[in-house]
Amino acid sequence: MSMKNISEKSIQELDTEIEAENTKKVEAVLFIAGRFMSLQELISLTDVNPILLKKILFDLQDKYKDSGIIITQKDNMWKMDVSENYTWIVNRLATGSSEFSKAEQETLAMIAYKQPMKQSVVVKIRGNKAYDHIKKFVEIGLLNKKKAGHTAILSLSESFYEYFHLAQGEKLQEQNQQEKQNG
Repeated sequence: MSMKNISEKSIQELDTEIEAENTKKVEAVLFIAGRFMSLQELISLTDVNPILLKKILFDLQDKYKDSGIIITQKDNMWKMDVSENYTWIVNRLATGSSEFSKAEQETLAMIAYKQPMKQSVVVKIRGNKAYDHIKKFVEIGLLNKKKAGHTAILSLSESFYEYFHLAQGEKLQEQNQQEKQNG
């Protein structure tokens, strides 16, 4: 075996080791984040170059495709999540997402139950902190907010149902309408 063959093999092995290490870093960041992350965030946390990062993300999607975990892509954002087949386990373990405080969860739950709902009513019931909660939920795309006079009308967005792995909104809205008619 010539020296050239040994060097080429070593370089290839080294590249493989570096890619494996980078994959582990990306996997760890997605796991611990528990939310959608932009490519910029992933690059700054892992120091993986953008081209290799995209390859790693697609490889991870493929790696987890038949498991209890999935790597989801939405626009240019990435997230590690529980496969839809096993969300019932997560729902039994947690009453809400740890991404949100108890107060935020209560505000969102009230809006989800009563929607469409005036922002002024939410604030009257939940207090001034509800403005911050609503702003956060609109920014991350869980709520729709439409200006209506001096207030706004709040309703759940399609992303809400995807985020919490729920059936589409029509069922929940039909339920609410029936309860309002019967109540």
